[in-house]
Amino acid sequence: MPNALRLLVTGFEPFGGDTVNPSELVAAALHGQVVDGGGRRAAIVAQRLPCAFGAAQRVLAGALEEFQPIAVLSLGLAAGRAGLTPERVAINLADARIADNTGAQPCDEPVAAGGPTAYFTTLPVKAMVAAMRATGAPAELSLSAGSFVCNEVFYALMHTLAQRGGAAGCRGGFMHLPLLPAQAAGPAGLRPTVALELQVAAVGAALAAVLAHEADIAALGGAVA
Repeated sequence: MPNALRLLVTGFEPFGGDTVNPSELVAAALHGQVVDGGGRRAAIVAQRLPCAFGAAQRVLAGALEEFQPIAVLSLGLAAGRAGLTPERVAINLADARIADNTGAQPCDEPVAAGGPTAYFTTLPVKAMVAAMRATGAPAELSLSAGSFVCNEVFYALMHTLAQRGGAAGCRGGFMHLPLLPAQAAGPAGLRPTVALELQVAAVGAALAAVLAHEADIAALGGAVA
């Protein structure tokens, strides 16, 4: 896709005993699709990331160099969440409740030594939520991407873009996805799920909103607690 505008979507390999990860499946399903928004068209390119501290950052950095996207949406799994949740804040903290796929389990370590405490997403997350709800998918804003590999990737993405002066206008952010129906059963009983086809449609709509909105829409969407 030489000279074409590109949107980079990343998803993670399975982790924590699961055999599938919806973030990887959604990213793969969107790969090669063309999105229209705001009078612009862009091709989606997908990248699979390892669920491993450090390694995920390196694969992401390679994808940024290879594809030179105008925007990046990294996806991850948040078992227990009922809908698709764009994240607003990435924090400079790696504190793993469980080990990653290599057995690493950092405790209270920075993602980037000397980096800022946090970064806000530069994607129009409220417009993305509205676009996803229009597909029939449950969606809402989230303030925290946690402190596992998902947050590390989100923070590393924003730190890299900031270090490069915005990478020539590239915007970035992260979204957590719910489980798939086949993953509903958990230790504490049934957990909320969203079908893969609806997740793919919703993320596609969110990417169209990214193209259409340089600035986010004005809509109430905060949290009381």
